[in-house]
Amino acid sequence: MVSGVVASMGGAAGFASADPGFEVLPVEALLGPHEALLGRIKLCYGADRATFERDLMPLARSYAAFVHLLPATPDNYFKTPGGLLRLGMETAFFALQGTDAHIFSGKATISARRELEPRWRIATFVGGLCCEVHRVLSHLIVTTPEGDEWPSFLIPLFDWLQQHRALRYFIRWRPRASEVRGLGLYALPMIVPPPVLEALRHDDGAIVRQLFASVGGVPQYREHNVLDDLVRRSLALVIDRNLLASAERYGSPQYGSHLERYLVDAMRRLAASHSAWTVNRDKGRLWFGQDGLFLIWPAAAQDMLAMLEADQLAGIPKAPDTLLDVLLDAGVLVVQADGSRTWQVFPSDAPLEAVKLSAPAILLAGIDPAPVALARPMQRHEREAIAQVPAPPPKPKREAPKRPESAPAPSPQLSLIEVDAADAAVQAAGPELSAHAAALSEVPVDVRTFRLRAPMRLNPAVRQALHEAIDTLNDPPAATAVFTVPEGIFVPLTEFERRSIQPAVAVRSLSDVGMLHKPSHAGPPTLSRDAQGVMTIGVVILAVHVEGLDPEAFSSEPDTTAPRA
Repeated sequence: MVSGVVASMGGAAGFASADPGFEVLPVEALLGPHEALLGRIKLCYGADRATFERDLMPLARSYAAFVHLLPATPDNYFKTPGGLLRLGMETAFFALQGTDAHIFSGKATISARRELEPRWRIATFVGGLCCEVHRVLSHLIVTTPEGDEWPSFLIPLFDWLQQHRALRYFIRWRPRASEVRGLGLYALPMIVPPPVLEALRHDDGAIVRQLFASVGGVPQYREHNVLDDLVRRSLALVIDRNLLASAERYGSPQYGSHLERYLVDAMRRLAASHSAWTVNRDKGRLWFGQDGLFLIWPAAAQDMLAMLEADQLAGIPKAPDTLLDVLLDAGVLVVQADGSRTWQVFPSDAPLEAVKLSAPAILLAGIDPAPVALARPMQRHEREAIAQVPAPPPKPKREAPKRPESAPAPSPQLSLIEVDAADAAVQAAGPELSAHAAALSEVPVDVRTFRLRAPMRLNPAVRQALHEAIDTLNDPPAATAVFTVPEGIFVPLTEFERRSIQPAVAVRSLSDVGMLHKPSHAGPPTLSRDAQGVMTIGVVILAVHVEGLDPEAFSSEPDTTAPRA
């Protein structure tokens, strides 16, 4: 195992093998084993040799000079010499490949997009290349045989080794190092020359803004970061493939350590945008009291899995218990004093099962305005422990005034008349009222009844926007513009627009996977409906794609009477 420290061999004789360190190789020798991958990158970039050498090869050489033969982890994924170089190259390739299926700057003109697209592709390649470069600055200490330490914030590793005329170097892993993705921004200028960054900057700077946010791990809640979506999905795929290959060759590696970032990111995105994750909201997921921040479980896990499924990330476990294991091991969640992994909280009189965040800032730091904790604890025993104020004495009962013996007794016929009137009102309402009351009594109190069930091939951005729109069916009717119609679920096109999805892209994507009800066989899939008193253009999602609905209760025939948009 490459660890950069002296490895004890044990045994009766107590032999030990000295760490051989890493040989200082030139940059071209570092890239030699990756020639086939570089060829695939060139084909994916779709340019001639001269353009590829001008645009992408300098970036690959700079990255190789910065990370050299450093492993990505001491004992997990990409743990062999050159692991970090391979990790960045593979992620950059898959991220670049993913740009073929996305339209950047969709609101720009065709001529503007033709000019911007190469910049977006180069920036996505850089984002994949540098997605894990922060590890060099936080997890490793590199030294020469003489003990000189590499100043990793100042100079690339290969340049520093040349200055010291070193033939070998050694590494030491920092104990209990924390992952700080923002450190990658310090390494970015040493990999991407300033003229390249200046060339990427255009108009409002969206390309550089999304690139820096992706490398630094900064979530963007007001702007959809397509570049980061591609990089995150590619990184998950690359790590998952490496872990599977390592399991076949070297036994069972440590799974799950790379999943923490995706789970925390999903929770932050839900807390910032999902209505059910509004803090201290009735029937919500997040409850913030004097004793900490709690997350209703496993309902919250289902929301996280739905979001991660929409992101199409590889290697994400499907069981809520597995997600809980990962978050507990990472220190994001905490257990009770007796070792119990879940907690009982009391937002109301009924107890709910929840998990507890180790620090509320993990989810609440980016929310504006900042949520305020309730003035009481969420756990009942904590509430009872601090409730030391004695209860006020009971008020003396007031005796009813005595009725004189000569006064007549109250007539019982009044209550009988009221009962008869109530019975008559119930009978006049018909069986629909009883059936509706029975249906309401069977609805779970703390479960999101309606959920999107979409094919995996649906555009991820459209899937996420539709998931959020369908989820509003669980909110009060006055709070949502989405509603049921005889053919399925009516979704206004404005629901896609306000989530930064062009309606034409949404309609085409949904039509391609067969999720839409068409008003007529020959007409367009859009139609107009009265939504909250306003005629609104939208589409109808077939009921079979919404969990919680009975598809047999909806019509599958085209509605020729519905007005078309």
